[in-house]
Amino acid sequence: MSQISLSNVLFDHDRMRRLSMQSLFESLENLCEGTVVVDRDARIVWINERYAARLGAISAADAVGRNIEEVIPSSLMRQVVTTGQPILLDLLETTDTTFVVTRIPLKDEHGEIIGAAGFALYDQVQSLKPLFAKLEVMQRELVTAQKRLAEERRPKYTFSNFIGSSPVCMEVKRQARRAAQHDATVLLLGETGTGKELLAHAIHAASTRGGKAFVGVNVAAIPDTLLETEFFGVAPGAYTGADRRGRDGKFQLADGGTLFLDEIGDMPLLLQSKLLRVLQEQEFEPVGSNRVIKINVRIIAATSVDLRRRVDEGHFREDLFYRLNVLSIRVPPLRERVADMELLCENILEQIEMRTGLAHRELMPEAIDRLRHSVWRGNVRELQNVLEKVVMLSDKTRLAASDLDNIVPPDVPTAAQDSRVQVPGTTRTYASEFEEFERQLLARALAASHDRAEDAAKMLGLGRATMYRKMHMLGLSSQ
Repeated sequence: MSQISLSNVLFDHDRMRRLSMQSLFESLENLCEGTVVVDRDARIVWINERYAARLGAISAADAVGRNIEEVIPSSLMRQVVTTGQPILLDLLETTDTTFVVTRIPLKDEHGEIIGAAGFALYDQVQSLKPLFAKLEVMQRELVTAQKRLAEERRPKYTFSNFIGSSPVCMEVKRQARRAAQHDATVLLLGETGTGKELLAHAIHAASTRGGKAFVGVNVAAIPDTLLETEFFGVAPGAYTGADRRGRDGKFQLADGGTLFLDEIGDMPLLLQSKLLRVLQEQEFEPVGSNRVIKINVRIIAATSVDLRRRVDEGHFREDLFYRLNVLSIRVPPLRERVADMELLCENILEQIEMRTGLAHRELMPEAIDRLRHSVWRGNVRELQNVLEKVVMLSDKTRLAASDLDNIVPPDVPTAAQDSRVQVPGTTRTYASEFEEFERQLLARALAASHDRAEDAAKMLGLGRATMYRKMHMLGLSSQ
């Protein structure tokens, strides 16, 4: 193609673009209820007579040169000129009618904003009713979802849910109530199933943050590779496959409230250093972002392991341990609060009744005594499990000790069933006995799962990280 022909083509294209733009503007001006154009200072430079009359101006000429707000008080044309962003669909309220309008910025050949044009598309909003109806439904659904999410992040328990009147139980409640009066970090220590999460909820509910979010994270239940994004969130498009909108982390969700870190002892060392910085500075950066987010979060941590021992072994940062161990509360195991057994059983049976609709059950004195003399390695959680089973398997309204015979697990012997003979002078401590039992329990699970640690963990109801940690502490190995 010759140079002259190419120039003609380019000229025709440019001319076509200018003509089409002019035709589009004229068509909109004719079809719409009104058209107005403002300069970069939001002063009217042109308005058609029809629009000026609808707005109450004497004439179009009378409106030219005046600020847009003088003629249209609720206009957003100045916003379009200032930001350079269009407002494609909006409602413009005037004294006697409502217009459906669109506003677009006008630019020169260099891309600089020189003004804006507004079109009052029509004044019959009835035709938009289907759209408004859909929007209203979506808004209601959004509000409902937000309320439901807010409910889920509110504390589920108060101190009244920590059942017991024994001296050790009352002391725990006293310490927890004092912790609720302060905003310092709390560290809850105790075996699995003792009620550490319940206490965390209760402390939050009784604190000044009680009306804000309570967000819980079980560190042992989340793969190490996902923990950082779980805590700090992900910036939009941070990596391949990431959500384009990004995702808030638990710290951001808990802003203003409380973040509960369960099984903190299983946190990887690399993440421990990042957690320490967040606790010190109250700020963090989402994964894949350089943006610093300020937060105001209270931390309540819990662990079923000896953190001091983890520090000595090099598995837990000492500086983080001191940062977490500001207010520490030891939650006693069930064997230390057997005086609460009757109250606990009554409460658990009432919960089962309310949840299932089954008839109310009552434990006879010999049944309660039988439970008092059992060894509860799973503590209150295991007691709940036993009572669930006995209710499901028995139709009796009054449950005797014999109803527990096939339900209390054989590896949880009662004092009456324990036939081991102790030789005088050879009594072992509880800790050594429990360690030996735990080693045998894990060894049996590993043997049953052909030395596959993850399968053994599932069999025992343990998290993967917890299983490996216990194996390391007990000197066990797997494939």
